[in-house]
Amino acid sequence: MGKADLHIHSSYSHDSTNTVSAILEWTANATDLDVIAITDHDQINGALEARERAGQYGLTVIPGIEITTTQGHLLALFVERPVPAGLSFYETVLRVGEQGGIAIAAHPYGFLAHGVTGETVHAVLQDPDAARVLIGMEAINTGLFIQKSNQRASRLAVEMQLAAVGSSDSHLFWTIGYGYTEFPGTGAEDLRRALLARQTSACQLTHRHSPAYFLSHIFYYTLRRFGWVTWASEPNADLVLRRLADVQARA
Repeated sequence: MGKADLHIHSSYSHDSTNTVSAILEWTANATDLDVIAITDHDQINGALEARERAGQYGLTVIPGIEITTTQGHLLALFVERPVPAGLSFYETVLRVGEQGGIAIAAHPYGFLAHGVTGETVHAVLQDPDAARVLIGMEAINTGLFIQKSNQRASRLAVEMQLAAVGSSDSHLFWTIGYGYTEFPGTGAEDLRRALLARQTSACQLTHRHSPAYFLSHIFYYTLRRFGWVTWASEPNADLVLRRLADVQARA
């Protein structure tokens, strides 16, 4: 069985502390993931950069976006262009489908996470065109500070016959793979087929966060507010803190 983490944020997101190189370096050397998706908030540049560089690290990267809709967040996978933020959940799903992408309902009912409701998902699934695109739901999102909504999301995924997805929603490099999706095969197309066939399983490495988890989030988020991010200069290099402006100047 393959393993994928389909919800990871890079420093192209305003609230992530990882550069693309840090994500790739950590994933390649500290996890057993086969596939990852970079899903920054409302833009795709980080995902495209990661896909371009993934071969240096022996990884498979799916380009994605976490799109802000008027009714909650939506993960778009296998897309090549940005999708406008601020549209309805239904219209956003259709825009993803126009690119040949697939959509995952992100962290349903997640506290302080702009999670979509089950009622919204159910309404969208009544349209056959939208139902061909909205094929999955995050049954497990280990990035949520309050994990209780995962139980509700897991039940919804079963009730609505959607593919169950596990994700880390990582904003810190060392949480990549805390939540993951198991699927038959190992590659991106294997994963896509498994999602379409509802043959995925949502999994997690940890069921509760330690106090150190929250303290680390606060520490790294504070550093990000002052312009510092985790970066690796090249494959097999150490992860170090560096000013984001310096990293961008080197790109």
